[in-house]
Amino acid sequence: MESNYVDLDEETLFIVSQTFKALGDPTRIRILHLLAEKECAVGEIVEALALGQSNVSHQLRFLKNLRLVKSRRVGTAMYYSPEDEHVMELLEKTIQHAKHD
Repeated sequence: MESNYVDLDEETLFIVSQTFKALGDPTRIRILHLLAEKECAVGEIVEALALGQSNVSHQLRFLKNLRLVKSRRVGTAMYYSPEDEHVMELLEKTIQHAKHD
């Protein structure tokens, strides 16, 4: 029986591992879960999740570098929203799995 298996290239492996690393942090999960509900400014995230502003900014930078969130400027405020619906679907399915009895 001949196998048609093709191994993953290094770039794909790196992106996948970084995505799971992002989803492996409780703070980033909370931020993504909030952003799945609505676009938020940094201050809104800080208030909604009771986190420090520097922590939120650091996590958003990490998520933005992985292209998991995107931002847009309105005046002096930056608003964040999900950029990758595939990852958001994965997060939602994982949350549903965790809540499943």
